[in-house]
Amino acid sequence: MRLRHIEIFQAIRQTGSISAAAQLLHVSQPAVSKVLQHAEQQLGFPLFLRIRGKLHATPEALELEREVDKVSESLQGVRRLAQSLRREPGHSLRIGATPALALSLLPPAIHEWTGRYPDIACELSSAHSRELVQNLLMREIDVALTLQPPDHPALKAQALASGVLVALAPKGYWPDEDVGQPLPLMALADAPLIGLSSTDPLAARLDSYLEAVEPAPRVRIAVQTYSLARAMVESGAGLAVIDPFTALGASPATTTIRPLAPPLPIILYALTRVAEPPPHTLNDLLQIFSRRAQVQLDHLNLTKV
Repeated sequence: MRLRHIEIFQAIRQTGSISAAAQLLHVSQPAVSKVLQHAEQQLGFPLFLRIRGKLHATPEALELEREVDKVSESLQGVRRLAQSLRREPGHSLRIGATPALALSLLPPAIHEWTGRYPDIACELSSAHSRELVQNLLMREIDVALTLQPPDHPALKAQALASGVLVALAPKGYWPDEDVGQPLPLMALADAPLIGLSSTDPLAARLDSYLEAVEPAPRVRIAVQTYSLARAMVESGAGLAVIDPFTALGASPATTTIRPLAPPLPIILYALTRVAEPPPHTLNDLLQIFSRRAQVQLDHLNLTKV
């Protein structure tokens, strides 16, 4: 199938008729019919059957649709990249961050930065670390804030702040006199722990860290995001070992935070592309991120490691 065939095929699948597909694509109805006929001739089988006035995909077309969707996604990626390349530099800054950082760090930092540069537009987005890496490579964002260094030669990382992972527990789980004190690793023995999904980049580090704990923590719930882990703790479902930025968003009325001992370091990174100079205002923004992140960490008495 040619790209034009794919475009017509998807338009008919979406609208259910040749006339509606023509309107969607802003072309004439005969043009759509001609391209569809040409596609079916090349394939050697029909793509649609008319049933009660509507076009329904044949079984062969449904099989093709899986691969057609992949091609369409790739084309959309090319269009997004082309749009990014056309963007006039210096007039906007696109920032991506993991969900925890987007909620805790971005709002006050961006508010301060836009006060310094009121004429520069700012576009914010939130995604997981792997998606942020892809967004950077596709030039959909200019900088990404993440707790994971990039595993790609086209990207570079700048450390902005450092701290340690913390244990978050429902209020009252620990005695009042222990609150604010480091939590010994062995105190997690047989504890009801909210686990991280095996797909999370920090999961392997955390599992290795907990290997010495006997008996092992009881992990009956595993989550995809630190924010969900925090919410589970707030509901009283158990403890969680999470990053301090996420922990700061927990309600102090229902939860308690303690750093772990020995500490498990965590670093806040700013990711950018290697092969091009960053926007001229980015250095100021990264300084704001660094300062505000360290203030948040110091608020939890988590010193640099």
